[in-house]
Amino acid sequence: MSKAVNVGIIGFGTVGSGTARILLQNGALIERRTGIKINLKKIADLDIDRTRGVAIPQGVLTTDAYELINDPEIDIVVELIGGIEPAKRFMLDALKQGKHVVTANKALLATHGTEIFEEAQARQKNIGFEAAVAGGIPIIRVMREGLAANNIMSIYGIINGTSNYILTRMTREGAPFDAVLQDAQRLGYAEADPTFDIEGIDTAHKLTLLASLSYGIPLSFDKVYKEGITGITPEDIAYASELGYKIKLLAIAKVIDSAIELRVHPTMLPEDNLISKVDDVLNAVYVVGDAVGETMYYGRGAGDMPTGSAVVSDIIDIAGSVGCRYRQFLQAGSDGYKIKDISDIETMYYFRFTVLDKPGVLSKISGVLGTHNISISAVIQKERREGEAVPLVVLTHRAKERDILNAVKEIDQLQQVVAAKTKFIRVEGKEYN
Repeated sequence: MSKAVNVGIIGFGTVGSGTARILLQNGALIERRTGIKINLKKIADLDIDRTRGVAIPQGVLTTDAYELINDPEIDIVVELIGGIEPAKRFMLDALKQGKHVVTANKALLATHGTEIFEEAQARQKNIGFEAAVAGGIPIIRVMREGLAANNIMSIYGIINGTSNYILTRMTREGAPFDAVLQDAQRLGYAEADPTFDIEGIDTAHKLTLLASLSYGIPLSFDKVYKEGITGITPEDIAYASELGYKIKLLAIAKVIDSAIELRVHPTMLPEDNLISKVDDVLNAVYVVGDAVGETMYYGRGAGDMPTGSAVVSDIIDIAGSVGCRYRQFLQAGSDGYKIKDISDIETMYYFRFTVLDKPGVLSKISGVLGTHNISISAVIQKERREGEAVPLVVLTHRAKERDILNAVKEIDQLQQVVAAKTKFIRVEGKEYN
């Protein structure tokens, strides 16, 4: 005999409608595979008149979220409205009413998750947030269960489809950032206000959750270094390609000497790197564990059905435990790691200097780099316009970020050498050969 579990959804937008569609259309399949009958009892939204392309049974829709939060028959509340408020209040009140909670709200969890998870722990209720990171890719379950026996050595993620789409178009077409962003907005890949996507904030929200799961650290959004893609130019992409690299907006977490790097920024990766091949709106997370080695998870990171699939997976997972033991989804304590400041990281770097075309310029720049313990692995200088400003591209061996910043500050003050501020991009992967 199947176990019945009642679900209420707050938010009937893109993800909410996808979740409802899956529950209604695939309910029999879910019951056959899991032995759990999931009843969609209520959906709350301010607009219940607009059609969403899914047939909702009579009496399910309401404009009052508390009609389902306070319903004693509802076991699981699914929050899909996004933002901080009133989503936070709805989630906390649902927990206080004895409900389990499922959410796709990475911004809320990354910035206020400690309070929410503490409330869940006090009430012995579960919170599912598979859909908060990488849409339809089950990376939360992978980290929480599949790789639970591993020390996680590093994580590299392309986990924002908007920025990946923009960089893909810029790479393929040589188009400028602003033009591609406008296209992305017209096609619905970017919001009217794309700040969270293009400035790396959305990616940092997701990295915060992955890092807490992987390393047992508190939710640390404020400690994630964040840098967006607005400064990437077709020239940088072309030079990267000439050197055998592609530029991606990466979420990076790695353990170095018992300290964790948490950073989001444009990154040059070798073209033959697996994650370099992830294009358009697709997402990928590359994880290295001490036991399993290298693994990669790839798929759609957004959209009604992929994200709805992740939401329903959490509903099924929690439904299987309703009335059973409570499972804590994030560790409450730290495994003893500290988080590195960005100035303490060590990696390779790409420089694009705008220099005056005259003798001795390269030697002066290389001299400054040398005094800051930065060695050069490759140089590109094609254009010659004697006495005018031309690009000088330099790729370095591994160096400390603090040394890089000090060198750039010194070089940018060489008025007889440089004509504009220096551009640099961090480089991951194998050393240039």
